[in-house]
Amino acid sequence: MRRRGRYASAMVSIQRTGRPAEDEHGTRLPSMIPAIIRRQVVLEELDVASNGRLAIVIRRFVDRQDRYISHLWLVPLVRGLGRTRALTGGAVRDGRPQISPDGRRVAFRRMRQDINDAPRTLEILTLPDAGQARPEPWTLAAPERGVGALAWSPKSDRIAFTTATDPVRFLIPEAGARGRSRDPNREPLGRRITRADWRSDDEGHLDRWEHLFVVGVRTGARARQLTHGDWGVSQPSWDPSGRSLVFAADRSSTADLRPKTTIWRVGLGGGEPRELMCLGGPASHPAVSPDGRWLAAIGVTDPEPLDDVSPGIAIAPADGSGSAVTLAPALDRPVGSSVDTDLQGWQVTSRGGPFWAGSSGLIALVSDRGRCVPWRFELDPATGEGTGDAHPLAVGDAACDHLAVSSGGRRVVVVGTLDGRAPEVMTAERDQLRTRTRIGSAWQRGVRQPEMRSTLAIGDGGPIEVWIASPPDLGDGPLPTILDVHGGPLGAWAPAPSLEVALLVSRGYRVLLPNIRGSESYGRDWIRPQLGDWGGVDAADVHAALDHAISLGLTDPERVGVLGLSYGGFMVNWLIGTTDRFRAAVSENGVANQVSAWANSDSGPEYCRTSLVGDPLSEAGMLKLWRQSPLAHVANVRTPVLILQAEADERCPKADNEQFFVALRNLGRTVEYVLYPEESHVYQASGRVDRRIDRMTRILDWFDRHLGG
Repeated sequence: MRRRGRYASAMVSIQRTGRPAEDEHGTRLPSMIPAIIRRQVVLEELDVASNGRLAIVIRRFVDRQDRYISHLWLVPLVRGLGRTRALTGGAVRDGRPQISPDGRRVAFRRMRQDINDAPRTLEILTLPDAGQARPEPWTLAAPERGVGALAWSPKSDRIAFTTATDPVRFLIPEAGARGRSRDPNREPLGRRITRADWRSDDEGHLDRWEHLFVVGVRTGARARQLTHGDWGVSQPSWDPSGRSLVFAADRSSTADLRPKTTIWRVGLGGGEPRELMCLGGPASHPAVSPDGRWLAAIGVTDPEPLDDVSPGIAIAPADGSGSAVTLAPALDRPVGSSVDTDLQGWQVTSRGGPFWAGSSGLIALVSDRGRCVPWRFELDPATGEGTGDAHPLAVGDAACDHLAVSSGGRRVVVVGTLDGRAPEVMTAERDQLRTRTRIGSAWQRGVRQPEMRSTLAIGDGGPIEVWIASPPDLGDGPLPTILDVHGGPLGAWAPAPSLEVALLVSRGYRVLLPNIRGSESYGRDWIRPQLGDWGGVDAADVHAALDHAISLGLTDPERVGVLGLSYGGFMVNWLIGTTDRFRAAVSENGVANQVSAWANSDSGPEYCRTSLVGDPLSEAGMLKLWRQSPLAHVANVRTPVLILQAEADERCPKADNEQFFVALRNLGRTVEYVLYPEESHVYQASGRVDRRIDRMTRILDWFDRHLGG
């Protein structure tokens, strides 16, 4: 079954990421080791003042007790405001910074690290002048179950926020507990499940919905609940008048089976919300234009869209009187961040817009060929129709994850990677990204970083972009190589390597990162062939990428390993059952049996529908699921495989990998199964620090043992 190289084409190099093997004094830099995780810093959330003079960014790091700590930092964007500096401190997790429209205060959430399961409180901090001592925040609201999303009112006198609230959804009441608060650390008596949305990855059981509250910005103010019901509120945003809010919610009777959020409005007096925008697919991230006429949201207007339709910006009358149209309908690129590098931290949700730039334009992040930068969309404020093509505001090998825009769109600020460097605050200026901070990537400078190059491998469906990460001091001869498959399958590798890639390169491996068919940000025609064909065209592209690296003399064909998480874990399981060209494999939180995964995953039925994988509701659908299941080929596996699994993963639950492991054990194959308690799907970036280090150590040791690295 072994395949040999068939393809050749010229390799296109880009600049090296980070520093080469030596520093500016000629001293050899040390290699990375897994303990670098304790030194990693992540800039992960952002807001900008309405006048564009300063930004607030969240800086996360690991303290000496292996706890994640995050603080607010002030980033001056004009002269006269002093230096970049921390605004908060202590053993806390601060996040979701929101600067008031008048520029005087910043609101944020806080969780104290010295209290077990401490709720997230809503804090207010007065922004200092240059040279002023660090101000002390004060607590505005401390709901029993913590603060979710938050948003300032246009006059800076109120804050809207979400919090989980009663009534409970599925909990069975304990006998004799009437009138008494239940111990939050005690397991419930039970759950009576009547809907299929009782769980969510990284959240666990969804026992309560989040609803919308408003509180005045004054000491002792009492929050008022605006929404109620058996449905949840997300992404609230104010109407410019300050008299109502818009938000995303799914209030349909089949929301648990066919989720599709729509956009709603509710007044400050509460009452029944009014639906404003209902698209063919989900609508999210609503924003009303400054003149109050138009409502923008991210979504898909096509009815019943599949995974090959990229989300765009939809526009509709803000009073709900008309249907929505898509701005720049020919763009064929997803609005939002759809690229993969865990240097971005993966512990908070990306914030990519859309933001209004006056009433005639919007700015949002757009993902294009593995890169992600801010774009501008133009529209006629009289008709709401697009005028001209959308265009990027900057170019370069960047992967931006958070966006903020000042009033009128005069200042566009992002947090993102650039040319392999860890995320920093940047501004879009004259088609370039200007780096404004150095507080996010300094930890990289003392160790060797991979050299990143881009090449095109010719596959059956056309050119495949492949990032190649190499040791900066070992030349272009053949090296033992790890092929790393991204998740999704709608993910896409970015120009910046993930931490695991940098660690593999430091151990002397070359790493191939192919954006195979199914990868988002390359257009609909690149995704469509992979729908309903997992293990088909995508596997062919993996082989083409590997063949290409061998033909260039970069890879030793007898020393090749394969690695992947989530869909990447599926691909690892599939490849080792259908070819013997890999000497070692690491499969993480993957899929082995699509039949059981359809129901075991928290998003299985809808995920399988939009990707055309199949369903068990008919014999044909069940056979389609089984045809795309690696478990069907498990008897052919001869490759030594290390299986890693997060025990609390609701996206790709442990049942799948356990079926694969037990089958391989019965067959007498070389296999190990490592189960990490309490962790969710992307624990490799967000999990407990010592578990992340253990995971990476095991991966390196596994490949060393079987590839002779």
